[in-house]
Amino acid sequence: MTSIDTALAASRDAAERLIADAEATAWATAPAPGKWSPSQIVEHVARSFDGSAQMAAGLPSAFPKLPAVIHPLLRIMFRRIVRTAWFPKGRTTKAMNPLAGPSTPADGRTRLAEAHGRFEVACRDLAVRGAPMRTTMFGPVPVEEFVRFVELHTRHHGRQLGARRVP
Repeated sequence: MTSIDTALAASRDAAERLIADAEATAWATAPAPGKWSPSQIVEHVARSFDGSAQMAAGLPSAFPKLPAVIHPLLRIMFRRIVRTAWFPKGRTTKAMNPLAGPSTPADGRTRLAEAHGRFEVACRDLAVRGAPMRTTMFGPVPVEEFVRFVELHTRHHGRQLGARRVP
């Protein structure tokens, strides 16, 4: 198995664990005011897959376009996240902040699988060409490392859901 295959398999596993944890919760119920419901978390992660696929294709995405002068500084943070497998808490941009998500867990499973599929195709295309992922936040980074970053983002949200599982 190649490096991109390994990275994408781990990302797919994270997405499958996320939806399994989301299905075991109160799907449309936020745990507290100002927090996201499992449905919204699934939609947020699907949007991150979609935005990543668009970036890989060189198309505009929902991710913020940060000035190139700060990319080297943010790449340090990116590499630390990838190296330590620790994803920090933070706020997202308006475009990635879902007001609602898929109406049912089945719809959520489909939404997440289709978005991850587009992400996989786009990342494999970059890997075959030997091209980096040209991000709007970090600048160019190895595609396998970006896939790992997205996997860690997905697992970060999966941990939020795992704590909410209905017994």
